[in-house]
Amino acid sequence: MFKRISTLMGVALLTLSFAACHNKHVSNPIAQVDSKQPDKILYDRAMDAMKHNKFDVARLTLQTLINTYPDSEFVARAKLAIGDSWYAEGGSAAMIQAENEYKDFQTFFPNMPEAAEAQLKIANIHYREMEKPDRDYTHALRAEEEYRQLIIQYPDNKLVPEAKERLLEVQEVLAEREFRIGKFYYSRQSWAAAVARLKSLTDAYPLYSDIDEALFLLGGGYEQMTNAYRAVQGMPESIKGTMIKQNEDKAAAAYDRILTRYPMMPHAEDAKKALEAMHRPVPTATPEAIAQNKKEMESRGKPSMWGSVMGNLHKGPDSTVIQATKVGEPTLVDPPQTSAPVLINSAQEQLKEMITTMNTANSAGGDGKAVSIEQVKPGATPPPNEPIPRSDSGQATDNSAVPELQPIQSTDSTSATPASTTPPTQVNEVENPANSSNTAAAPASSSSSSSSGSASTGTDQNKDAKPDYSTSKKKEKKGLRKIVPF
Repeated sequence: MFKRISTLMGVALLTLSFAACHNKHVSNPIAQVDSKQPDKILYDRAMDAMKHNKFDVARLTLQTLINTYPDSEFVARAKLAIGDSWYAEGGSAAMIQAENEYKDFQTFFPNMPEAAEAQLKIANIHYREMEKPDRDYTHALRAEEEYRQLIIQYPDNKLVPEAKERLLEVQEVLAEREFRIGKFYYSRQSWAAAVARLKSLTDAYPLYSDIDEALFLLGGGYEQMTNAYRAVQGMPESIKGTMIKQNEDKAAAAYDRILTRYPMMPHAEDAKKALEAMHRPVPTATPEAIAQNKKEMESRGKPSMWGSVMGNLHKGPDSTVIQATKVGEPTLVDPPQTSAPVLINSAQEQLKEMITTMNTANSAGGDGKAVSIEQVKPGATPPPNEPIPRSDSGQATDNSAVPELQPIQSTDSTSATPASTTPPTQVNEVENPANSSNTAAAPASSSSSSSSGSASTGTDQNKDAKPDYSTSKKKEKKGLRKIVPF
C-alpha cells in the first residue's frame, strides 16, 4: 500500500517537473513583484493618488522619487506630473505653482518632447483665467504670448493645431476689447483716438468676427477728419487740399479692404455706398476671397440666448470665444501700434513742413506773406454754436489735442495746490442760471479780472472762517455719549 502511494507521488512529481520544464508561461508572482523597480512603484503610487484627487500625497511621492532616484528614467515625467497635480487641483494659487513647475521643467529638460506639452499647459493656465473683453485683459495678453511661443518654438509638434485654435479665440477677445474702445471714442467724436484704436485692431487681428464694422468705422473716422480740415479757417488752399486728399485716400482704402477681403460680411454694401458717395471706383472681390470669407464665416459659432444669459454668471468670455473663426492663421507678430498722440504729432509735423516750404517759396517770390502754425491746425475751429477759446492776450488757444490726453491745468497760480482741490467760495452761477450764461459768453479778459477781484475779497472774508463741507451738523454728546465713541 505504501509502495503504491509512493509510486504515485513520484509519478506526479515527475509529471509536474516535466510540465514545468516545457511550459514557458509559468511564472512566479512573488518573483515578479520582487523584480519591479522601486522608482516605478513610486511613480505608479503617485499616479494612483492623483486619480483619487489626493494631490498632496501624489506630490510628496513624486518628490521622493526625484530626490531618491535622480538618475531614474521617470524623473522627467515625475517633474511634469507635479505641475499636473497643481493644474488639476485648480485655484489661483495652485495655477501659479503649476506655471512655475512647468517653467522649471522646460529649464531642466528643454529638448524633451514633453517641453511642448509644458508650454501648452502654461498657455492653458492663462486661457482658463481669461476674463470678458470689458474687464482685466492681463491673462488674455499672457495667453496670447504663451501660445505664440509654442507655435514659434515648436513648429513641428503635434500640439501646434490646438495652440492655433486657442490663439484665435484669445485674439477674438482682445480684438473685441479694442473694438469697444474704438467705438466708444467714435461715439464721443474723438476722431484721432477712434482712428488709432480701430487701425491697430484691423492691422493686428484680420480674422476678428466684426472686422467689417471696424473697417467701416475706421473709414468714417477718416472722413470726419477730412470734414474737420474743410472747416478750418485761415489754412491755405494748397495745404488744405493736400490734407483732405490724404484722409480721403485712407478712408477709401478702408472701404476697399471690406469689399476685396470681406465681401460676404454685412457692411460690404455700406462700404460700396460710401465709395460711391466719395466718387471713388468700387472694387470687385476675387472668387478666392469670396470662398475664403465664406469659409471663415461658416466656421464661427453663434452664442445661444441661454448661453448668453448664463455667461453673465461667471467671468469667462464664452460668448465671445464662440464667435472666433476656426480657419486661418493667427497673427504671430504684432504690427506697429497706432496711438492718438502719434497721429496728432505726425499731422502737426507734416503741417509744419508744408508751411515752412510755402513760406520759403513766398519769401523767394517777393510775396512776403507768412503763415503761422496756429492758424492751420486741424481742430483750431470749434464746432458750431461754440465760441473760439482764447487766452488773455486774445490769441486762439490750441484745441487740436485729444481732450482725454490733456493734463488738468490749475487756474490758481498763487497757490501750490491745484485749483481743483480748492473748495468753491461763490455759488452765484448755480443760484442764478442767467448770470452763468452771461459769464460763459463774456470774454476771457473780463472773467479773469472779475475772478481776480473776487479772489482778493474772498481771502479777506475767509481769513477767520473755514468752510464746512459736511452735510450734517456735529452735535455735542451728552451723558454716556461722551464716553461711548459711536
